[in-house]
Amino acid sequence: MHISDRITGGVLAVLGAGAAYGGSLLPPVPGQQVGPNVFPMVIGLGLVVCGVAIALGIGRSFEEEEAIVTSEDGATAPPPENAPIAYPALKTMVPPLLLFFYAMTVDWLGFVPTAAVMVIATCFALGGNLRTAIVLGIFAPPAVHLVFGKLLRVPLPAGFLPMPW
Repeated sequence: MHISDRITGGVLAVLGAGAAYGGSLLPPVPGQQVGPNVFPMVIGLGLVVCGVAIALGIGRSFEEEEAIVTSEDGATAPPPENAPIAYPALKTMVPPLLLFFYAMTVDWLGFVPTAAVMVIATCFALGGNLRTAIVLGIFAPPAVHLVFGKLLRVPLPAGFLPMPW
């Protein structure tokens, strides 16, 4: 079943607007400029922008496939068929398994090592290569820890690898 991009984008924009509205209703924390309302509002507004872009078809022209020229006379090959997804049922279990892994190990291991394992596993599940998985696994968890620790002031478990901030 194929759902129109206008419907999908509209639903995403409405969900984002609901998240932003719900975040705006949260009370501020006395003495802090950034409270619990900021994160849902930023995510909600981002979802609204992405939903509107999907509904309007922005970026659709970037998805056109090029014809592959196979000979000197300009003959083109048929577009390649999409390769079947290896173990699709197992790949659908990756997010809940990673969530369970996070809940069971974050207090003992700490946020950064746990998040690194999760990023690397997700990268492989989505078809990424080893170099991309390692680079993301090294740089993404400390960046997320920095945002949550300094900007949002949400303490994350230190574990074996405490961050210097």
